[in-house]
Amino acid sequence: MYEQHWGLSDKPFRNTPDPHYFFFSPQHEEALTRMLYCILEGQGGMLLSGEVGCGKTMLARVVLDTLDAERFEAAYLTYSSLSTEEFLREILRQFGVSTLQHNRARLLSYLSDCFAAHQAAGRATLIFVDEAQLAADADTLEEMRLLMNFQQDRQFTVSLILLGQPEIREMVKASPQFHQRLTVRMHLGALNAEESRAYLHHRLRVANGREDLFTAAAETLLVEAAQGVPRRLNGLADMSLLLGYGKKAPLIDEDLARQAVADSRN
Repeated sequence: MYEQHWGLSDKPFRNTPDPHYFFFSPQHEEALTRMLYCILEGQGGMLLSGEVGCGKTMLARVVLDTLDAERFEAAYLTYSSLSTEEFLREILRQFGVSTLQHNRARLLSYLSDCFAAHQAAGRATLIFVDEAQLAADADTLEEMRLLMNFQQDRQFTVSLILLGQPEIREMVKASPQFHQRLTVRMHLGALNAEESRAYLHHRLRVANGREDLFTAAAETLLVEAAQGVPRRLNGLADMSLLLGYGKKAPLIDEDLARQAVADSRN
């Protein structure tokens, strides 16, 4: 709607996990390195925690885009109150196995066969569980832990990557065996002010826009209001561009940024 006015090839601040817009802050780059290490070195499992909107899902999508599709079979679950059997069925469904009428024991048998088939074909198995903190049911967390029991020749046949809000750390710690299996861990914090400004410029650059589209005062307002959370910064910047488009403004100045912040609080 406003792209032509601002000379953009795309909306740079969509709140969708588009890997093209991934911003490599130092902590995000470290998290990417750790996740790739977990997967490529067969470490078994990783726990990536962080506040809402800090880039966990985006990071996972970047990893999936980075990996050679010929070498990996991946399932990606966004957790939403699945029962233990539904959780197992969804994994199998994403691997092309229909299991509507089978009980838990049969499901686990199918999973074992599925993982073994992947391994025999020279492919590693990856399971990503997003919003893992919603798995408040201890049985489901136990089911996740049991996935890491599938081993052959002292090697894990599956890598489990848990993504969740900060409370997932305490949930996992409550199961010492599970916590010990998730040998790679990291927590994503907020961006600092300098990183937040760089984030704005990066996304504008990817969309072929001017990096000085926001005045310094406008950037300061947006960065302070977002408190280092990329998703909040996206929303504020997007609203600023829309407001500026409506007023045919040449730049996003302090007044437009202030109005965008005010609108976000209503």
